[in-house]
Amino acid sequence: MESTKAETVISADVEITGTIKTSGAIQFDGKLEGDLQCEGLATIGKTAVVKGNITVEAVALEGSVTGNIVAKDRIQLLSSAKVQGDIKAKRLTVEDGVTFIGRAEVDPSGSSATASAPPPASSASTAGKIPPLPGDLKK
Repeated sequence: MESTKAETVISADVEITGTIKTSGAIQFDGKLEGDLQCEGLATIGKTAVVKGNITVEAVALEGSVTGNIVAKDRIQLLSSAKVQGDIKAKRLTVEDGVTFIGRAEVDPSGSSATASAPPPASSASTAGKIPPLPGDLKK
């Protein structure tokens, strides 16, 4: 992911209130109160503080995000990342040291609609029966 050069760079001294939309890659190091929508790679630097939702193709996160993150491809949480919110992606990388409070949905097939459906019963004879746990077996 690091090989893609950011087309837009927003430095640490910039504060934005509102929605950022870009069709290319972005390096964001500032403060954002609002949503970030990026059709390319978003790199959220160590000094970045985002209070809003992030919707991207892929994201490498080192800073702080309070909001949900949805990536079409990958979310990479680097050691200094702090996330308070839910994340959803095809792939997820989490380094040691990350603070994450929320729910994660990782589905490599990208078919989250079928992932929430209950699995079909394997046969009529086992439907409705729950197999015993190893500790439940009588000796």
